[in-house]
Amino acid sequence: MTLAKAPELPGMSEALGGALVLLVPLAGAGLALMNAGLGRSRSAAHAMLGSVCVIAAAVLSYFVCGWSWQGFPGLPAHTVTLAGRSWNWIAAEPFFLRGLPLDGSPAALAACLQMFSVALAALIPLGAGSERWRLGASCASTALLAGWTYPLFAHWVWGGGWLAQIGLLDAGGSGTIQAVGGLTALSIAWILGPRQGKYDAEGVPAAFPGHNAVLVLFACFLTWLGWLGLNGAGSLLLAGGAAAGLVRVAMNTTLSAAAGVLAVAAVTRIRFGRPDASLCANGWTAGLVASSAACAWIAPAEAALIGAIAGVLVVFSVEWLDARGRIDDPAGAISVHGAGGLWGLLALGIFARTPLRNQWLAQLAGVAALLLFVLPMTYSLNWLLNRFYPQRVAAEADLHGPDLYELGAGAYPEFVTRRDDFRPR
Repeated sequence: MTLAKAPELPGMSEALGGALVLLVPLAGAGLALMNAGLGRSRSAAHAMLGSVCVIAAAVLSYFVCGWSWQGFPGLPAHTVTLAGRSWNWIAAEPFFLRGLPLDGSPAALAACLQMFSVALAALIPLGAGSERWRLGASCASTALLAGWTYPLFAHWVWGGGWLAQIGLLDAGGSGTIQAVGGLTALSIAWILGPRQGKYDAEGVPAAFPGHNAVLVLFACFLTWLGWLGLNGAGSLLLAGGAAAGLVRVAMNTTLSAAAGVLAVAAVTRIRFGRPDASLCANGWTAGLVASSAACAWIAPAEAALIGAIAGVLVVFSVEWLDARGRIDDPAGAISVHGAGGLWGLLALGIFARTPLRNQWLAQLAGVAALLLFVLPMTYSLNWLLNRFYPQRVAAEADLHGPDLYELGAGAYPEFVTRRDDFRPR
């Protein structure tokens, strides 16, 4: 199924694309609130300030050199020749956005969308490293993500790179934004290790409930609005879609999220006797994540099925990583964005009807590039950073919380007693 084409007024797609781009920061606000609400109260202020700081680090790094590596189809790029074919592997644009006309052109709108998108990707590792990631280290790691890792893979998919040449599609960024951020989150969780007291001597995990379910569930509405902008703008500016296809994109995005949250509610009700609020929020977001790649090419029923599978996947992925993998991820970011993003890429190859006969092979190549290249690269970069600039907070901050240790004050000084500070050790 291809994007619908209809007669349009000159500049209609650009105008709509610009309006949709401005919705994308709402998704960032939603993820920031989720990260804060799913952590303990003693780290809430640190989580929110960390969100603001990594967004700032991401957009500045992308401004300095990220766009230079990513570029846009038709702009200068470096190529290599293999087996008699020229393969585009990295852009060759000037630093600091020089030479890019900041007008309503598709390239300028795409650059703005990508600046917001890389900020969204930077918030994902922050959730996995919650409560134990130093503020300065998170900004330094974000500079690596936004200045190199993200732009390189985004060029391969959206800048005319080799994955685009073989036919990979990813309208809203299931792989390019979400999986890149989720795999970086996995790397950060590995490097930082679990929170103090998370696992006992036998490796059994302790429950550290999030402190504010209301914030987390309210964030679902913000992410919904932001994802409508993200998927809509992506389909217009990055997937060659027409304005007439935006209705399909909006319906598919919403149906996928709805199916994701209800699937989680059903699974947790069956397994635990009652729905789990935090996992339901993760299921909603996972549905949004999984919808992004294929939202412009699938039927509504297929979008709902993709979202439902993403929700079920998140429940078991969160449990497996926590109990079996001993990977401490307070926000469930690895499962929601990493696993959900990879599933979204594969789902396009399974369900979408596109002109490419073997679309699933192109999507599989994208998943392989993420797992075999992006994951080792982002882990290596953060491992090297950790050698020169330790990323984990000191033991005192682990005990009393990063709000007091790094910021000097808690988020709720008049209302919350940190009972876990006084546990016998």
